[in-house]
Amino acid sequence: MTTREIKFIPEQCLREVCAPIEDINDETLKLADDMLQTMYDAPGIGLAASQIGVLKRMFVLDVAERESEEDESVEREPMVFINPKITWSSEETSVYQEGCLSIPGVYEDVERPSQVRVSFLGRDGKQQEIKASGLLATCVQHELDHLDGILFIDYLSRLKRERIVKKMTKQAKQA
Repeated sequence: MTTREIKFIPEQCLREVCAPIEDINDETLKLADDMLQTMYDAPGIGLAASQIGVLKRMFVLDVAERESEEDESVEREPMVFINPKITWSSEETSVYQEGCLSIPGVYEDVERPSQVRVSFLGRDGKQQEIKASGLLATCVQHELDHLDGILFIDYLSRLKRERIVKKMTKQAKQA
């Protein structure tokens, strides 16, 4: 497994719509493994392929509750979602403070449906469907947004969003 470089706003790849994965092969599985490694190293709980510059419809998650990243008492629960699609979402909403590995240091409250049903292909290429609630539902929606070129800051007011983008653009120019 290789740790890949995470892209930060204003990188254009974060605003692109990702293409479906046609074939689950060794290359696809290597990408999934690299994404998991990158997510764990960051550290984060979710990562979309577009965040490492790969415009494919895949994301990875691990929302296992740990006291800290060094906490080994909780087993990792990596999940791989290939060609995911939300098939149902609740009318009831919830608010979570979201952050993003592509927008480091920024955390804001975002309101989303509190439950979703998502269908996707697993690592084995078989169609799966899960019903998610709580943090898992929020993460699924956040990462799926990435695959459509949408960032969590797009749910914020125009003023907040512009301030964040301006700050990140300035940091990118200084780097």
